[in-house]
Amino acid sequence: MSKHPDFKTLEASRPDWDTSATIRFTKTADPSWSVGSGANATASTSKQHIAIDPYEDGRPAVFNYKLLISAITPRPIGFISTRSGAKDAAGDAEEVYNLAPFSYFNVVNTDPPIFCVGISSGLENPKDTLRHLAANGECTVNIISEHFIEAANSTSIDAPTGCSEWPISGLTPVYDCTTVKTPRAKEAVFSVECKVDSIKEFDSRANPGKKSGSVVLLEGTRFWAREDAINEERNAVAPEVLRPMSRLGGITYGRTIDVIELPRPVFERDLGMEAYKELEKKAKKTA
Repeated sequence: MSKHPDFKTLEASRPDWDTSATIRFTKTADPSWSVGSGANATASTSKQHIAIDPYEDGRPAVFNYKLLISAITPRPIGFISTRSGAKDAAGDAEEVYNLAPFSYFNVVNTDPPIFCVGISSGLENPKDTLRHLAANGECTVNIISEHFIEAANSTSIDAPTGCSEWPISGLTPVYDCTTVKTPRAKEAVFSVECKVDSIKEFDSRANPGKKSGSVVLLEGTRFWAREDAINEERNAVAPEVLRPMSRLGGITYGRTIDVIELPRPVFERDLGMEAYKELEKKAKKTA
């Protein structure tokens, strides 16, 4: 049974999806901000902070999960396609292709292109994605866009091992990858063929002696970008075409609509040592 049995009733009470909305560039909250000024006017500095011990007696481990996914936001989603790569002894078993979204995901290096994905299981009792990655060392990572968010979410279903999420989603597997045998999602504006670099398991603090999760490092071996999304130099994807979705807490997703731009400051040009020394003195006086 769903953990949100009345969700459709709740959803029906909400505004319709705004199909006319496009990515809009706005000013920052404080365009006149200058170095040393601290938080802008939108900040609330009167509230106190509460220290939380993740291992406090009686605190369920799931509380840390709920806390972290609600606080570490927005998170990019790695929509990972894998294949079982395993046959039975006679070689007759049909290979299974899986598809699943992971929001413990990000790119962490560019040379080589390295991605990380966190999976809430160890190798002894692995989730299908982890089992497949360990078995054949490859996958494709697809970036989720607005136009298939419902289909992507459907693949988070607790399907039994041996069942593929592709028919559940209705998305289209494309078997044209050049460095892996795993399909990419045709509907994805951007996808990456990946090979497993390494897998590290984590020891549970709540249940000593057990593995609570794993992190997989993946090396990108080929990029795929939709022709209307990539620029001429093939080094940038247009956000208005990608229209990426992100994860927030609970069952909440984020839609990227309002964005700002902020140039990265250059020390000598925008500050200088003399001005820095003055800011340092000011900071010491107020410490």
